[in-house]
Amino acid sequence: MTLAPLLRGAASALALTLAMAGAALADPPAGFDARAKAVLRASGTPGMSIAIVEGGKTTLLQGYGVRRLDRPDTVGADTIFPIASVSKAFTAAALAILVDEGKLAWDDKVIDRLPGFQMYDPWVSREITVRDLLVHRSGLGLGAGDLLFWPRSTRSRADTVQALRHLKPATSFRSGYAYDNVLYITAGQLIEAVSGQTWEAFVRDRILAPSGMKTAVTEPSGRFANPDRATPHARLDGAIRGLGRMEALDEKDVLSANAAPAGGVVASARDMSRWIALQLAGGALPGGERRLFSTQASQQMWTPQTLMPREPRSAPAGAVPLFSTYALGWKVIDYKSQRVVWHTGGIMGFRSIAVLLPDKDVGFSILTNAEDTALIMGLMYELLDHYIDPVGGKTDWPAAWSALTSAKAQAAAKIVAQGRPDGARAPLPARAYVGAYSDPWFGRITITERGGRLMIDFPQNPGMSGELEPWSRDTFRTAWIDKSFEPALVSFAFGADGKVARITLKAASPRADFSYDYQDLDFTPAP
Repeated sequence: MTLAPLLRGAASALALTLAMAGAALADPPAGFDARAKAVLRASGTPGMSIAIVEGGKTTLLQGYGVRRLDRPDTVGADTIFPIASVSKAFTAAALAILVDEGKLAWDDKVIDRLPGFQMYDPWVSREITVRDLLVHRSGLGLGAGDLLFWPRSTRSRADTVQALRHLKPATSFRSGYAYDNVLYITAGQLIEAVSGQTWEAFVRDRILAPSGMKTAVTEPSGRFANPDRATPHARLDGAIRGLGRMEALDEKDVLSANAAPAGGVVASARDMSRWIALQLAGGALPGGERRLFSTQASQQMWTPQTLMPREPRSAPAGAVPLFSTYALGWKVIDYKSQRVVWHTGGIMGFRSIAVLLPDKDVGFSILTNAEDTALIMGLMYELLDHYIDPVGGKTDWPAAWSALTSAKAQAAAKIVAQGRPDGARAPLPARAYVGAYSDPWFGRITITERGGRLMIDFPQNPGMSGELEPWSRDTFRTAWIDKSFEPALVSFAFGADGKVARITLKAASPRADFSYDYQDLDFTPAP
């Protein structure tokens, strides 16, 4: 038998495969518009927008649902949403521009570029680089210092960076991964120190404007000036946050301005389509004649730097990557033998995602105005299947993600329900707990007595005040006046003199957002 028939057969098979792949890449999935509407409706999320870019062209730009649950105003392609930590890639791009201009280098020591910068460990202060600020390997614990801006704060960005010197590390420098926000805030201060522009102004003038992101903003005033904006929503009246009835939140509580370099960009689907096109083009602006950043910088931002823990129970079967890494403002994983460059974002009442398939020249974003992670993750994997494996088996990813997150929420709700003994009473009179207390990195809190009730107040976090309800012996549960804040368990330890010597906290719910880093607080009586 000659090889000719085999070669002709192989060629035919290859042509068929390429034709099928080409057809799959030509457009979003057939019926995707109806599918997106159905999944949105099933989730209970009020509104969503999606942008898909293929080969430099926008193939889907669509809004779904409403901007606010109790109003008829619909979400469109230009409705703006806070994109939360998807903003981290913008901060990385701002630094890339400065690197291209020769104003700094990725491996410059931060202490040489940012006067007064200091970490808890003097050696780390001397050695930490610009690159280290972006890749979550500093030794700080998960979300360490987030209460400096979360859920609200009157602190300045400079105050937040100043507090770094008091944040004790959880591990040794560069030994492992732990997601943080405070070092992206530091990166924002570094951009200002090097460029002479605030992070807000630099990102606006050097990224948003030249890339054609016309409705995107970096400051709260710009967001509130746009009537076509989404309102945040969450489920608050269940046993834990995430269970119960969907309701609108106060839209002014999205993110404190001091944390903007970690999550402060607000953008529409149309804006995100331009951002994705820019990323897939390696920094080339539309038309290809000018560049925002170099090809080399683009590759730097997508190059894995820190190995992230592989957690099999963090995703449904089939969605757990073989490897998971963090680059510069992006995560990089594998899915069905393809490289996926992506990032999620989550703040009060919003969830977002941006996904790039560089080897397919495809990318997409999903922006929502509620806290349903299963919605964006489910649609993400349906789109990944379409672009990576269009002839493979179909999985109902939104249902799979919803089942996983629901099971975790129900388990957490049971833990919370079993936590408080019946008839819990404080063992001492309220006056025994009263006083002012201080933590080195966070600052002061006060505990007072009001009408026989014990009250707690975090004065630099507006609205973070409320009653301390007896929980177990000398442990109390916060009943915040603002019900959208996660409750904390507050434990008092007494010294030999019978007075409070120490106060420690932890989140009451095991599903609380990690930015409520109560566990890092260690209060002692204020002088």
